[in-house]
Amino acid sequence: MDEIKVSVFKRKGRRFYEMQYRDEMDNKIRKSTGQLKKRDADRLAGKWEAELRDGLDTKRSGRMPWAKFRQLYEDEVLASLADNTDENVGCVFNVLERFIKPSRLSDVNEDAIGRYQTHLRKKGRAESTIKGHLAHLIVALSWAKKRKLISEVPEAILPKRAKRASDAMKGRPCTAEEAEWMLEKTEAAVISTGLHLSLERAEEVVASWKYYQRGMWLSGLRLEESMDLCWDDRSRLCVDDLDCDRPMILIPGGLEKGNKDRVLPMAPEFAEFLRLTAASKRHGFVFNPLARRQRYGERFSAAHVGKVVCRIGKAANVKVSEKAGKVKYASCHDFRRSFAERWASQVMPNVLQELMRHENIQTTMRYYVDQNAKRTSAILWEAHRAHSAGATLGATTLADEVQESGKPS
Repeated sequence: MDEIKVSVFKRKGRRFYEMQYRDEMDNKIRKSTGQLKKRDADRLAGKWEAELRDGLDTKRSGRMPWAKFRQLYEDEVLASLADNTDENVGCVFNVLERFIKPSRLSDVNEDAIGRYQTHLRKKGRAESTIKGHLAHLIVALSWAKKRKLISEVPEAILPKRAKRASDAMKGRPCTAEEAEWMLEKTEAAVISTGLHLSLERAEEVVASWKYYQRGMWLSGLRLEESMDLCWDDRSRLCVDDLDCDRPMILIPGGLEKGNKDRVLPMAPEFAEFLRLTAASKRHGFVFNPLARRQRYGERFSAAHVGKVVCRIGKAANVKVSEKAGKVKYASCHDFRRSFAERWASQVMPNVLQELMRHENIQTTMRYYVDQNAKRTSAILWEAHRAHSAGATLGATTLADEVQESGKPS
């Protein structure tokens, strides 16, 4: 609220001097000074002007146009954050604008936030998704309060069901057999019926998507990371020294979920997979799933690639979740879950946590619950088989004794 100028005037027939200014929407905001002398009115107007410029006029706070606030927040806050965060917040603001249609910042109040929750729930959004939307909104509004654009942050009642009461996954790890089914159905899902493509082009497109799926199965990378992985660009996620004994992946902080520069150990099978690519072709992006029609410089977004993989999962009928009649088919993240499950049987939790880059060890431990149960079950059955002869003999003897005790003497 800069460039505010409060003026003093006295209208005909009025006893006291008045003061006024124009707000962000060019509305005249005026009130009485309660002063009879111009000098006293000027002094009061100067104080009010200072408060307005410092954003302390709580009665008028929140009058900033929503569009202006969004632009300010994007320029001063989101521009310095990771691209994924920028996109996520942008998505939240877009949905809010379509449904709530705020004209001013003050329109995003407790009532509007409550209606926004209801809208998302009716659209079938998961409770965890709703909680994420509200969290982004509250962070933005808290920043607005710090900037003194609003006097109070609206209270948002977060969904109770979104609390971490359970460690259940949204999907599940895919099996190796299911991954093979998806490879078999890739052509049917990617190449539309009736689309006129040369045989060579069709094979090239299908091969690029199969290569991508195999890479996701072996790497454990997140979707966005996979589409940013390069052979030789160290400003991006980058393969480091593939020909050495233990290749690594370099992750710049701006691309990492934890916002820290990291060197990630590469899974041996993923390194072996990458080495199949001739050294002369190791430049640019590692994964480049192709469009059906060739366009110069075209490259799919991570979001689009994720949707195509889900389409392949649907074509292969690989269901990873089914709740309230809503089926979720295999996705890139389910390949990441499969990667974690395989390595959970071979390494300790702290090693898997580093490999998966989980911030919380509890996320990693989900993969050990099933492994521990299987391991315990194997021990029990092995012990049962080892002692089966004695156990059978004992049971037979006991049965004979019962029968004998029941005979008349």
